[in-house]
Amino acid sequence: MTATASRRPPGRRSRARRQGGSRVLGALVGLVLLGGAVGLQTRNLTPNEMDAPITTVGVKGQEVNAGRFAVRVNSVTVARAVQGASGKVETEQLFLIVQASATSATKPMHLGTPALLTPDGVTYDATDKIEPAETLANPWIQPGFWVSGNFVFEIPDSALEGARVVFKLPGSALVEPFEPEAEVDLGIDGPAAARLKSAPSDVYILKKS
Repeated sequence: MTATASRRPPGRRSRARRQGGSRVLGALVGLVLLGGAVGLQTRNLTPNEMDAPITTVGVKGQEVNAGRFAVRVNSVTVARAVQGASGKVETEQLFLIVQASATSATKPMHLGTPALLTPDGVTYDATDKIEPAETLANPWIQPGFWVSGNFVFEIPDSALEGARVVFKLPGSALVEPFEPEAEVDLGIDGPAAARLKSAPSDVYILKKS
């Protein structure tokens, strides 16, 4: 288990809403004004703000479109052990298994390893007890096709309620301003967290993507 205090820099957060019905002239004027505003704002951004991602938020079961990729969390479950191709791994806490699907917008790509965020600001990385090759970070994500797989987090049961998962691009040596990411609320409220804590699976078997 890897847990760190959340130090995500302040970034832009969008809710991916589409609006229509505006006139062409109004749209052009709006673009000109927006371009000027962005130019002024960019000159005042700090280095941390320039490196901050653009986050699109959504909820479990919903397609969350971050621009270059889209994800959908299909289900969540908890277990005391996970059976993968390399054998069974166990935990004294809980494994939270997030089953998700992903697609890309224009070209084949991989997803990066996601992080789990708690309401009190703690970040958990996906467990290193499961090889990346057995997760949704392994297959190529193709335009027009949805690929499904799992990500596994090793967490205390206190981290279940209100948990969110942030999906992002793979790490790179190049720093890209305003990288896209998708933040998905897993829908684990108090009663749901209690149900998950009370009846974890003995072993969850990872299926090949």
